[in-house]
Amino acid sequence: MSEEIKIEGKIKLILNAQQVTDTFRKRGVVVITPDDKYPQELLIEFVQDKCEVLDKFAPGEEVVVSVNLRGSEYNGRYFVNLNGWLIRHVEGVEAEPEPIPYENEHGESMTIEDDDLRF
Repeated sequence: MSEEIKIEGKIKLILNAQQVTDTFRKRGVVVITPDDKYPQELLIEFVQDKCEVLDKFAPGEEVVVSVNLRGSEYNGRYFVNLNGWLIRHVEGVEAEPEPIPYENEHGESMTIEDDDLRF
């Protein structure tokens, strides 16, 4: 497959690196596609020296990921993997802030959005 595949979406989570064997490690990022009707949560794996590129990213950020499509067969079952080789922020889009959890004076769990803070 020679055509470049790019996936655009928002980072849901970034997984810790896994040392699979003595010489192979991988790290995944879950990206949610922006399709309004049926958004997809895609696991994209970065391997070997590409694991560290995910250190510059955080959940909630809008990104574009360039991937290679990989397929394999094991014991009669077929698997498809998305292997990332480049990830970048979408220009002009900032991450949405995570709500800040707290308990109110009645012991109820609440959250504060950044724009709700009054100084």
